[in-house]
Amino acid sequence: MKFGLLSLGDCLPSPVDGVRPSDRARHRGIVEAAVLGEALGYHMFCVGEHHLCDYILSSPTVVLAAIAERTERIRLGTGTTLLATSDPLRVAEDYGTLDVISDGRVEVVAGRGVVPRTYADLGFAFGDSRSLFEAHLQVLLDAWSGENVDLTDHRPSLVNVTLKPKPVQSPHPPVWIGGGFSEASVNLAARLGLGLMLPTILAPPTAFRDFVTLYRDRFQDTGHGTPRIGVVSHVHVALAGDDARRRFKPHQSAYFAWLTNELLPWASQGVDQALKLPPEYDFDSAIDTGPVVCGSPSEVVDRIAGFNDALGIDLYLAMMDQGSPPAGQLRDSMQVFAEEVVPKF
Repeated sequence: MKFGLLSLGDCLPSPVDGVRPSDRARHRGIVEAAVLGEALGYHMFCVGEHHLCDYILSSPTVVLAAIAERTERIRLGTGTTLLATSDPLRVAEDYGTLDVISDGRVEVVAGRGVVPRTYADLGFAFGDSRSLFEAHLQVLLDAWSGENVDLTDHRPSLVNVTLKPKPVQSPHPPVWIGGGFSEASVNLAARLGLGLMLPTILAPPTAFRDFVTLYRDRFQDTGHGTPRIGVVSHVHVALAGDDARRRFKPHQSAYFAWLTNELLPWASQGVDQALKLPPEYDFDSAIDTGPVVCGSPSEVVDRIAGFNDALGIDLYLAMMDQGSPPAGQLRDSMQVFAEEVVPKF
């Protein structure tokens, strides 16, 4: 199992002092966290993509390019690239350019996105999300496949075009499908031989066991190489478990309160499909049986080992910076996780 870090870039007032980071400070903090992540030996650093809300990471390629110039080894990923509402040829160009700049360190997690409002804001119908995603994914893969290609799923269609610049990685940067809420996404990942990144931020990884079994079965049937499973958890670790829970609780609770009371009502505005979390959020329950991994190194190791036993995980992404934690607290958790948890795997 390899370990990485994920930031979705929420920019929220601190539950401790009420101060909201500036957009500048939040972006600089993400870049610095990635630089530290490389120094601590993490395999990958991923950033999210959202638009017109308090998830302020709207230009992931720009942020990843800044990280690329400050690092040499760490993989540069997304979580996720909103492919359905983007020009897929431009996505191929942007991440191809990033792969060139970074000497071949890019990985793309492509998804439809979980915010229906984004479709309306960017001029798309949410009901078309699946057809848009599958067509745009095919354009991305075709554009990276070689010279003189026809991109017939693009509107307008493009005939006999060649992507420039070509990515360094061959045949192309690794692509994951961010999915697990529907059988269709799982089948798509298996059919195309792509990795499956599970949407485990709102539920524990074990909740997706049946989809993982389906993915592995379908993947084997297609004759591709090796299936890949990725998961994400909210993570905070300290040498003493009580310290970890005491430090993380206000930030994690504030983050989930924002999701429930602000983001999800906004995300569903003007569309038929509403996004919902469980009506009650309890920090202790989230640690015991939910999507939050928090405690001492041994407690965190035991929890992740349980996920791995159930699913067979290839990439585990720890999301540590939500809810505006103090920079020192974030650094401490990153360091203890890298030094006391990762080596156990």
